[in-house]
This record gives sequence, C-alpha cells and structure tokens, in this order.
Amino acid sequence: MTLGKRLLITLAVMVIASFVVGLMWRGVFDARIPSYLSGLVGGLSALAAWETLRSSK
Repeated sequence: MTLGKRLLITLAVMVIASFVVGLMWRGVFDARIPSYLSGLVGGLSALAAWETLRSSK
C-alpha cells in the first residue's frame, strides 16, 4: 500500500474515532468532550491504524 493511501486511511480513522467518542461522551455526560481527550483518542486510534496498515503489506 502506498504512503498516500496509508495517510488518508489513518486520517479518516482518527477523525471518525474522535467523532464517535465525542458523541458517546455527550450521551453519557451531556457535555462536550475536552479537546485533549478527543485528541488523545484520535492519536491512539491513528497509531493503531498506521501500525495495522504498515504490517499488512
């Protein structure tokens, strides 16, 4: 898989994970998720996606 495809997939996973966790947070706590927690979730999901895509050559 090319570098560009891996970057696009990783970015999409990061944004979708942050969005879904934000919706879940709002449903549970009826408040917006703090930006640092959203960034943490997005970053961890991006790392997992990148490593998965890298190892599936």
